[in-house]
Order: sequence, then structure tokens, then C-alpha cells
Amino acid sequence: MTFSTADLYDQHADKVAVGLPLLRDYGGRASFHGEVFTLRVFEDNSLVRRALEQPGRSRVLVVDGGGSLNCALVGDLLAGLALDNGWAGLLVHGRVRDSRALASIALGIKALQTNPRKSLKKGQGEEGVAVTFAGLTFRPGQWVYCDEDGIVLSDTALQ
Repeated sequence: MTFSTADLYDQHADKVAVGLPLLRDYGGRASFHGEVFTLRVFEDNSLVRRALEQPGRSRVLVVDGGGSLNCALVGDLLAGLALDNGWAGLLVHGRVRDSRALASIALGIKALQTNPRKSLKKGQGEEGVAVTFAGLTFRPGQWVYCDEDGIVLSDTALQ
């Protein structure tokens, strides 16, 4: 599906929400979309790995990392795992690392910033819960559309 978030907004303004411009593009694909799957973690990417080890079925993993500055939640190895398992992309309310390598992986990745420090591995967090960041509340089963212009969120698939 080819789309632009600006056009989607123009066509569906009454039934979509637009995210605040907080996240930057890091992946090799700036345009991506899919059904939302959510995680809430804090400085621990164990659940991120566990989710990305599962079949992605062209979904978008939305990770609320609390906006932490202290470590990265996604790097090149997890991005490669996501690509291999059929995820369309990642939205990370937190940091990523290996940004040069991420740019060469054909996966959509938006995040706040970078940090070379690895995260903890304690297995803590929640999956399948509503998470809020960038002025949006993401719920499993919604649809998210991302490109260079931003993020559009819908309760149903568009187009």
C-alpha cells in the first residue's frame, strides 16, 4: 500500500489522530503501517526481544519506554530479528542504538533519539496494554501509519 500521512489525514480527518512530532526516523523504510501491538517497558528490552521473536504479521510494535534517556531499547540485532519475523516497523518512546546499521535495514523505525548503552534484561514490563506518548494513546488492534511527515492513528484499517 502506498500512502502519505498527509493524504490519509485529509481523507479521514474525522476518524484519525495525529501524533506530535517527537519521534525521528532511524530505519531503512520511512513509510510503514500496520496493526498495533503494544509494550510498556522501562530500561529493559526483554519483552521487546520476546515480541520480535514472534511472527509480526506486518504489525507495528509500539514500545512505550517511558522516554528514558539512560539506554537503548532497540539496536541492529533486534531490528534484524523484526525484519526476519515479518514486522512492518517499530515506534519507540525511548532510545535506539546502532543508528548507522538501522538505516540499512528495510524496516520502519521511529524513536526519540540514540544512546549506545544497552538496556537491562530483567524481563519486566507489560504487553497488550494501552500506552500513551506523542499525544496519542495506542491500543492493540488499532492501525498506525507512519512516514516522513509523521504518525496517523486509526481505530480501523484505512484504504
